[in-house]
Amino acid sequence: MAFPSFYSPDSVGQMYAPRATLTVDAGRTAGISPSDDDQRRIILLLVDAQVDFVHTDGALSVPGAVDDTRRTIEWLFRHVGQVTTVAASLDSHVPIQIFSPAWWVNASGEHPMPYTAIRSDEVTGGKWQPLYEPEWSVSYVKELEQQAKKQLMIWPYHTLIGTPGHSLTPALYEATAYHAAARKAQPIFLNKGSIPRTEHYSMLEPEVKVPDQPLGSLNTAFLEMIASYDLVYIAGQAKSHCVLETITSMVRYFEQRLEVIHKLRLLTDCTSPVAHPEIDFDALANATLKQYAKLGLGLVKSSDVLG
Repeated sequence: MAFPSFYSPDSVGQMYAPRATLTVDAGRTAGISPSDDDQRRIILLLVDAQVDFVHTDGALSVPGAVDDTRRTIEWLFRHVGQVTTVAASLDSHVPIQIFSPAWWVNASGEHPMPYTAIRSDEVTGGKWQPLYEPEWSVSYVKELEQQAKKQLMIWPYHTLIGTPGHSLTPALYEATAYHAAARKAQPIFLNKGSIPRTEHYSMLEPEVKVPDQPLGSLNTAFLEMIASYDLVYIAGQAKSHCVLETITSMVRYFEQRLEVIHKLRLLTDCTSPVAHPEIDFDALANATLKQYAKLGLGLVKSSDVLG
């Protein structure tokens, strides 16, 4: 099929004000049936497809994310008449969080550099000291290792609420607005990651639960909504972190309902891993995804037929 006339592949990864009027009008006049008519209901989950992750000059740019996003947009255009709903998570941070350099300091008064992994024994041994919520911070790194099986990673400041980097990348926003108007189906936006005391990779739950916070526990309502669809396609950034942890949340929640896991489809050419100087995040992610595939997760490409 021909893509909408407003779309230019070269615009993917470029920063501009999304043309809402143009894209909504194009969708309204596309002559596509409303999503309420769908016999087979399909949802596309966009995980953190934001400027800071996608654009090459983003604060936490993921290598390959521009091409991933281009393929995602074109997949959505090709299947706009079959995709019932688009749901997007927005990583939403405040300036000082437990994974920020400013949270920690060593004996020399130096903050950790981005991509530093902080082990619990380094905290209890005094190599790294928290400047905020010391009791929580000490218990957090221990629980993270014991429950989530990972070490605390320090990240560059990224997707800060109120900054351009927090926005959905413009070309993808336009595709989402076009779908919404064409199908008469509002997109769903999920904010996550704004609790200072915990990391929040998955779009469905933080790494360590903070029950007294509105977003501090597992989003079971959204999970049950996902289960009502016939197919669940997943794309976004980064494969090694937020995409992988989102899938992990779903696999763990539906482990006794394998029929739901069999509905999941990861668009493998629409996501890429974080680049780290020492850790092969891609290999780690692929090993986990291979295990999930044995349970029913579909590992597909954007060129594959739906199903």
